[in-house]
Amino acid sequence: MKPQKIFYDDVPPKPALTRPDDVARLLVGAVDLHCHSGPAAMPRILDHFDALMDCAEAKFRALVYKDHFYPGMAHAAMLERLVPDTGVELFSGIALNNASGGINPHAVDHALRLGAKIVWMPTLAAKNHVDQTSGAAKDFPKTAEKMLDAIPLTCLDANGRLADETKLVLDLIAEADVILAGGHLHVSEQHLLFAEAKARGVKKMLVNHPTYVIGCSDQDMRDLAALGVFMEHEIGMFVPGRAQKGDARDLRRLIDLVGIGRVVLCSDLGLRGSPRPVDGYRAIVQAFLDIDMPEADITRLISTNAAALLTLAA
Repeated sequence: MKPQKIFYDDVPPKPALTRPDDVARLLVGAVDLHCHSGPAAMPRILDHFDALMDCAEAKFRALVYKDHFYPGMAHAAMLERLVPDTGVELFSGIALNNASGGINPHAVDHALRLGAKIVWMPTLAAKNHVDQTSGAAKDFPKTAEKMLDAIPLTCLDANGRLADETKLVLDLIAEADVILAGGHLHVSEQHLLFAEAKARGVKKMLVNHPTYVIGCSDQDMRDLAALGVFMEHEIGMFVPGRAQKGDARDLRRLIDLVGIGRVVLCSDLGLRGSPRPVDGYRAIVQAFLDIDMPEADITRLISTNAAALLTLAA
């Protein structure tokens, strides 16, 4: 079987910018924790090299590759060696789906020793996601070719408590001081997960797209943020493209729920029918400027908060 090719078609036009110089200036130092470049089993509009070079041109500080099926640390390390002096630090992590053995402490231990910066709880294999494949997740990107059906995953045991393997994963994350992301677990699971994570010494916690599939209410977001969890809102959901579900004002309301200090904006881009990741950043920064968001707030949302989660040098 040949490796899945990368598709480069079906990309919306670049965003129309009325303040291109201001947008370019604000993108310097940006950090994307959620880039879906390829190669991947799902069709993507760019590969890891393309994503790196786009970020280098825009003077991003760091980029995190995310794939639902494989950890990308080796790709990041090789690209940094083959294409030095870009100014962009490359990272990846591991998503605990079936391809990684589910919530598998051995896979997490190995990923951390390869330099993983994020451990994502199950995404497309989460029971919550599987349960919503004909509902909220019906528009979730599909693999280019049919794969084995997901075995639904949860972080809980049969009694509704955190499973022992989940606790061991939390201990590994705490020891390595990396980011725990909730993946596509239901918000009810994430409340238990993050409370236990905090008790076990995990300091960096993230809810991915809380308003999509996860099921977060406004109060859920407030409560989780009060626990120290960051809300990661996805730019692709608020700029023109197939994943758009709102606009900059909608996003601003979500940010205000928990405050600038508990939000990171990441692209979640690379899928067909949506902008390239850096173009997504350009579009949302322009949209924020259009609604008079202070530049200092924009910088925290796209740069400073995420850099702190990656423990990048000041």
